[in-house]
Amino acid sequence: MTLRTQHEKPVYVRLRETIANGILCGQYVDGDPLPSVRALAADEQANPLTVAKAYQGFQDDGLIVVKRGVGLFVAPGARARLTESERSRFLTEEWPEIRERMDRLGLDPARLLEKESV
Repeated sequence: MTLRTQHEKPVYVRLRETIANGILCGQYVDGDPLPSVRALAADEQANPLTVAKAYQGFQDDGLIVVKRGVGLFVAPGARARLTESERSRFLTEEWPEIRERMDRLGLDPARLLEKESV
């Protein structure tokens, strides 16, 4: 079957997407505090160690900063860097697969962009 669900993705990946989406959509802007590990774990019904791992990945990428004793914050320029990396990943990894599926289904990209499409 070719249909996919969100639950096919590991919790760690879903958490990274949740955090990234919050930054990309402006829910969290540069300098904003992020939910604590425990708060996000409770909200997402995830293990706190899994949340910590997701946050650590963003910290390693320079997208969040830790202020000891205060919390986690969106790093300056994080949204711009994240946007660029997501665009690049989409164009190199996701778009070729989408385009291939569109070809298999006989979907015309120009028609999909029209207001009265499909």
